[in-house]
Amino acid sequence: MAEKKEEMYRVELIVSALLRIGVVLSAIIIVFGLIMLFITGESGYPGETYPTSLTAIFSGLGTLKPYAIMMFGLFCLILTPVLRVVVSLFTFLKEKDYLYVGVTGIVLIILVISFLIGIKA
Repeated sequence: MAEKKEEMYRVELIVSALLRIGVVLSAIIIVFGLIMLFITGESGYPGETYPTSLTAIFSGLGTLKPYAIMMFGLFCLILTPVLRVVVSLFTFLKEKDYLYVGVTGIVLIILVISFLIGIKA
């Protein structure tokens, strides 16, 4: 029993570190984009437009467009809790806790569907 508690403690440490790293990395990327925006005075896009698709964001990253950099930071921030769900899924699989595997799998499916619906809209 103590062995299982120790394993769960390690998983909680990994998950908390993942969330912390994701938030800090996102903030650094967004601040870098803001600094680029203030230095250049341009968003990198004409008028009031900005990248809204992953393709546009990644192509804008290649040319260091400030809005694309900031959007990538937001994308990383959104992706952070999704990665937490994926880590939890694999953790529950490793522990053979199939009830939580099912629940976590359903949550992951709902997240993926909501992202796909958001892309179509």
